[in-house]
Amino acid sequence: MKASKLSGPEQVADFLDKLVHPLKDEILEARRIILGANGEITEHIKWNAPSFLYRGEDRVTMNLQGKGFFRLVFHTGAKPAGSADGIRIPEDDAGLLEWAAKDRAILIITDRSDLDSKRAKLAAIVDGWMRATTPGEGESEDGD
Repeated sequence: MKASKLSGPEQVADFLDKLVHPLKDEILEARRIILGANGEITEHIKWNAPSFLYRGEDRVTMNLQGKGFFRLVFHTGAKPAGSADGIRIPEDDAGLLEWAAKDRAILIITDRSDLDSKRAKLAAIVDGWMRATTPGEGESEDGD
């Protein structure tokens, strides 16, 4: 018999099924947007919340501690990335990210209207972050 260990997506689905949060619908929608941002994004539970990986490295983690909001924490994983200094995300021309450190930014969602207003940019920001924080990906830009 197979071990009962859940896959990453199964972990997240189980976690979200049990989640009690006033913005649960928005959290579920943000998850769909993030997973749709890039075909290489996967998910699992880390730090007691859904976390999204790119090429096996954690890059965006939900922080569900707030009652009237939740955060998407954009980071460079558990190990500090040597190239994290000066991360540029051109997709964030609207200034949606709040920089908490040189290698960490936060995007706050307060309600459905807020999520809807950020929807068009969120997938591009997620994809841009994944690429910019992955060695060998963020070094070249389209158009050289």
